[in-house]
Amino acid sequence: MDDQNARLYADLWAHVEPESSRRLLLAALDAFADRGFEAATTRDISRRAGMSPAAVYVHYRSKVEMLGEIMRIGHESVLAEARAAMAPCDTPADRTAAFVMAFSSWHARFATLGQVTAHELRALPPERFGEILALRQATERLVADEIRAGAANGDLHVDDLQGTVRAILSLGVDSARWYAPQRGGDPESIGRLHADLVLRMLR
Repeated sequence: MDDQNARLYADLWAHVEPESSRRLLLAALDAFADRGFEAATTRDISRRAGMSPAAVYVHYRSKVEMLGEIMRIGHESVLAEARAAMAPCDTPADRTAAFVMAFSSWHARFATLGQVTAHELRALPPERFGEILALRQATERLVADEIRAGAANGDLHVDDLQGTVRAILSLGVDSARWYAPQRGGDPESIGRLHADLVLRMLR
């Protein structure tokens, strides 16, 4: 991970101590995004962190434990960001738009993390899988409840709530796949565009 991305992720990882544990998680994230979880090795992770292979096991029992921490941090972060964006809004339609903007812009801003959280869930053991699945379901409920409320008051229209929520989430998650600063735009503009598209779709 280059210095620019490391600075971008600094706040998300700030609570991870000591600093060497934080470096290993960032290196693991880089390796998982680059090679996939199965192909990445602890030797590769330690090399990316500038540490010895044995250092991994001083801080983490396995690369699965590192993946679990990465997944938890990512899912908690996007959920918190969406909640914060929705909090000042007065109507279900406005809260839906705020959710979409926050969700899509987060996935563009943290594209590397977004790719890993989207594709590596099945690599987790059952206990960590359940923890992350619960966070995903909480995120889905957050927007589903607002769309349902907006349909009830007549501001929004939806025939298939589950399918609509899935489409909205897919729109945001896919931002992590294609977004790069050199392609133009920025995460916030992507979020605004997606929010506008979703409101048009629901109205």
